Amino acid sequence: MSLTEYFHGVQKRLPEEAERVISTLEDSGPMNKEDLSLTAKVKRAVLDHVVMQLYALGLVDVSTEGKSKICSLTSLGYDFLNLKDAV
Repeated sequence: MSLTEYFHGVQKRLPEEAERVISTLEDSGPMNKEDLSLTAKVKRAVLDHVVMQLYALGLVDVSTEGKSKICSLTSLGYDFLNLKDAV
């Protein structure tokens, strides 16, 4: 299985909110979960689950700044965006 085929399978299994989260991070850069929730139009409770799924796949990184959790795309996340539609 190629990386492109793998990403295509990942895309099918992720909830629809995941694509909005990834696209928002690509367009707006790293942001805290509150801003990400508002910008991506994903409810906060759902966002936590989506971010953890994306984190487990290595597509999103979560770091701590004070009391905030900052989400950002990883290099694999950018690869996912570039290759997910290639199949």
